[in-house]
Amino acid sequence: MSSVLSPLHWWGALKREWMLYHLGLPEFRFMFDAPPPNEWVSLDCETTGLNVRSDEIISIGAVRIVGNRILTSERLELLVRPEKGVSADSVRIHRLREQDVAQGLPIDEAMKQLMHFIGSRPLVGYYLEFDVAMINRALFPLLGMGLPQPQIEVSALYYDYKFRQLPGYQQQGNAAIDLRFATLMNELGLPQRDAHDALNDAVMAGLAFIKLRELRGE
Repeated sequence: MSSVLSPLHWWGALKREWMLYHLGLPEFRFMFDAPPPNEWVSLDCETTGLNVRSDEIISIGAVRIVGNRILTSERLELLVRPEKGVSADSVRIHRLREQDVAQGLPIDEAMKQLMHFIGSRPLVGYYLEFDVAMINRALFPLLGMGLPQPQIEVSALYYDYKFRQLPGYQQQGNAAIDLRFATLMNELGLPQRDAHDALNDAVMAGLAFIKLRELRGE
């Protein structure tokens, strides 16, 4: 068997070495290790708003997934102290008041705990792109880069699952599929917890991920 790397593998190895060389905190090299087989981390953040450039993380929830099980005993639930305070509009959504987060962790400490919890496991979430963007903004001053782990979007898995059920003629265009989280959970027959709680949302996204993998025969 040839030991010569394909161009794709060669590029991946080169990119990994470049990122490790430029990693701001070498003690977090473990994030670039091979992930434990059949393990993921489901992740969610609550924030002061939806502006990635100016709003802040105020809570983080994460739970480990192993095979088809969510390990609720291996979870992370953090409150984060924002620098700019919490608006009344955001309190109505996540119910976290200024006094609730006043004793939260500084963002740097929260990021370090989160990285240790994730390790090298791929990330799972519902509209995960936003959460990762918020985390990466906080990580960049520490690491000089964002999270390197692969990311799995639950809404994309659900869209693919529903799309494959459509008649052939409806697959020719952009099918209108309801991707709201409550709809997704109801369609998959999964229990729903109170929304806009970071840990609850992470657990529900993890349940949806497991169910969709089962439906796809994975």
